[in-house]
Amino acid sequence: MSSASIAYPVYGHEDAASLSRAHTDEDVTPGEIAVGVVIGRASEYFDFFVFGIACVLVFPSLLFPFLSHLDGTLAAFAIFAIAFVARPFGTAISMAVQRRWGRGTKLTLALFVLGVCTVGMAFLPGYRTAGAAAIVALAALRFGQGLALGGSWDGLPSLLAMAAPPERRGWYAMVGQLGAPLGFVLAASLFAYLYGSLSLAEFLDWGWRYPFCVAFAINVVALFARLRLVVGQSYAELLEEKELEPVGVARLMQDEGGNVVLGAFAALASFALFHVVTVFPLSWMSLYSGRSMTGVLGVQIVGALLAIAAVALSGRLADRVGRRNLLGSMAVLIGLFSLATPWLLGGGELGGNVFLLAGFVLLGLSYGQASGTVTANFSARYRYTGAALSADLAWLIGAAFAPLVALGLSARFGLGAVTLYLLSGVACTLAALRINRMIEQRS
Repeated sequence: MSSASIAYPVYGHEDAASLSRAHTDEDVTPGEIAVGVVIGRASEYFDFFVFGIACVLVFPSLLFPFLSHLDGTLAAFAIFAIAFVARPFGTAISMAVQRRWGRGTKLTLALFVLGVCTVGMAFLPGYRTAGAAAIVALAALRFGQGLALGGSWDGLPSLLAMAAPPERRGWYAMVGQLGAPLGFVLAASLFAYLYGSLSLAEFLDWGWRYPFCVAFAINVVALFARLRLVVGQSYAELLEEKELEPVGVARLMQDEGGNVVLGAFAALASFALFHVVTVFPLSWMSLYSGRSMTGVLGVQIVGALLAIAAVALSGRLADRVGRRNLLGSMAVLIGLFSLATPWLLGGGELGGNVFLLAGFVLLGLSYGQASGTVTANFSARYRYTGAALSADLAWLIGAAFAPLVALGLSARFGLGAVTLYLLSGVACTLAALRINRMIEQRS
């Protein structure tokens, strides 16, 4: 769920002055840029969380009635992962589109494909009507979502970073990350209302389709909000001046592939936690707790609201202790949290609620600074594409298969499997941050 990488290059006060001149020319303020960033990210995450929740509440019955509830959920999670596999390809294609036809064309195509694929899911027939063709159609639409999300990087967060004085870079860094909990609140609230208001038959027949239609409307709003900014001449000139322009992915990997990998692994603990506290617990509790799904979604909504506050707090903390120090500290806390996971999720309703609320707070604190932390490793000309591709790989390695792996292994071996999964992400983050520090010391 998606999602997007944010490049936060190091800029000085002269860049803030340049941005201010652009505001005068086009009457656009940093606040409007921030709104564009949040709207864009929230729309993307809303799409992905709608799909993730449907993987638990809808698709096992709709598309896999011939499987057990567990196996049907695992099959749905396998389709869930397809988008993250497609995302790097979407980034590569979109960078080529931008080089030839411009940023506005690229963004329009990306959000159009994202909206069409999402609303297309709303009209998906069930297995009893269309057979295996329904499963293939869902997989194809999910692949399209991933391609679109790979093309949705617009450079707005970098423009926002230009206005950041050195002592407030952490605060500006967290702005785009607010889209994730906001998107989850919207998606979970809509599903909770429909699931609680309709009979199960009505919900599985037509009620679940409504959130996918809403996603299309949200994408339209996001498209116009972001296009108003990215097509402005002054902003295009600023992006070009700072070399925030696309380059070929093949050339990037050839010249600075090591930085791409390092950037992906530096944020892995946060990305691993992402779906472990959003999508996975909903599936686990649906299968093994006997709790009301409306109630579980309600607790998750509260958790996501706490995550919004935690994301904002991460900006303050990062400006005090440094973004990388904060990311490393949060990785250690995620490791400690992982050790308590079997006890909490196996501890009844109270333990499950503590897991959700504490997990969302940790997610907000870590994810708030997870993107672009080692972006400065890239040379200027590769920073734009390198940041996007690093995030693609972080999502693919850390989050794409998290619900599938966590549920599958936990169902067979127990909840200790979730602990091991999170600890692997923690180890990767700490190792990447250590390597990055050593590289800096040698340079």
